[in-house]
Amino acid sequence: MKSFNKKNISKFAKNLRKNILKMSLSAGAASSHFGGALSCIDIIAVLFNNVINFNSKNFKKQSRDRFILSKGHACLSLYSVLKEIDIISEKEILTFEKSNSFLLGHPVKNFDKGIELSTGSLGMGLSISMGIALGLKKNKLKSKVYTIIGDGECNEGAIWEVALSAPKFNLNNFCVIIDRNNFQQTGLGTEILNLNPLKDKWKSFNWDVIEIDGHDYLDIFNSLIKPSTKPKIIIAKTIKGKGFSFSENNNDWHHKVLTKNQYEEGIRELDQ
Repeated sequence: MKSFNKKNISKFAKNLRKNILKMSLSAGAASSHFGGALSCIDIIAVLFNNVINFNSKNFKKQSRDRFILSKGHACLSLYSVLKEIDIISEKEILTFEKSNSFLLGHPVKNFDKGIELSTGSLGMGLSISMGIALGLKKNKLKSKVYTIIGDGECNEGAIWEVALSAPKFNLNNFCVIIDRNNFQQTGLGTEILNLNPLKDKWKSFNWDVIEIDGHDYLDIFNSLIKPSTKPKIIIAKTIKGKGFSFSENNNDWHHKVLTKNQYEEGIRELDQ
């Protein structure tokens, strides 16, 4: 684990956002899930810059930690960080959504490229994550599992089966982060299926529950490193499309084509 350095994390997060812009533009007429990738990017920046034992040297070793993006439609965030930690290349990220590319609109399992699971069938990534955490514990490995789910994903029944099961198996090696950006594909989460009181629900299932600002680097860091004797869930309050004025809290950017003008605007905003 690296010591906390806000300047380093900020630079890392900026590079991740630039990668997302590049991939979205390169995809051309293919839409990308832009907003949901950006809402969780600061969490991923802190996780990979400071916390997780997963890098270009150990990503195929059994002793590594695992990262699973259960909200697989936000795959731009995953591909972006795999590029930034030198597992995939600049040339490869520019093949996003193109013919014969391994970088599809939802992640497809590819151990050679650091992609742990095929995800995007909502709820399934969390279920498999719990199985991996249980397997690691049974094999007496110290590796941890970090999984990001969406708040809209919490509409799925499989999420609540994991909520019930993980404490039974004392999975203190299991950390789940809810990217709570308050939107899903067709609108506001509170209007589609109100999850409140979300914190109380997870507490009632006997999880260690932490609420944070999902864009505050120190808040994120402290929540990730906090020791727990239980499975841990971090409810991260985030902004969909975070980082660019044209996409923040704009649900049109759930799945949209990025234009060259918007790409240039985004680069300018990052470089200010």
